[in-house]
Amino acid sequence: MASSGGGAGRCVRPAGVVSRGVAGLVDVFVLALVGLGVQVGVGCVRLMVVGPPFRMPDVSNWAAGPIGWGLAVCYLGGSWAMAGATPGARLLGVCVTDREGRRLRAVRALVRAAVAVSFPLGMLWIPFSRRRAALQDLVVRSTVSYDRGGRGGYEEG
Repeated sequence: MASSGGGAGRCVRPAGVVSRGVAGLVDVFVLALVGLGVQVGVGCVRLMVVGPPFRMPDVSNWAAGPIGWGLAVCYLGGSWAMAGATPGARLLGVCVTDREGRRLRAVRALVRAAVAVSFPLGMLWIPFSRRRAALQDLVVRSTVSYDRGGRGGYEEG
């Protein structure tokens, strides 16, 4: 974990359950918009190929769950691997890093996302952890901290 004496842009102290929870709610809203955009896009492609009328795709219940899970894992994992934070986390000033303060690599970020999406109640461990770690943080050895400089919490270079 980064020390509090680091440069601007360093994650300085562990984020709590409220900040992480609110960031998660923002991300759920963003994911709902992304899912709606995908459905509208598929409907537009169908309209161009088949012709009128425009119809949203009819996704069966058995397929909607795995599709939503995959979309959420890709959104979260991609955000953590590429930017160090999701849009919701950026809004709340929170970043995800490894324990040395570096941005998570793709595989680690995707595993963290898969655990977070599969076991959302893992967030309940945060108040009991000295490091304020959720289940997904324990599995991949990550840290969620407040970001002083807004660069996703990792040092460039």
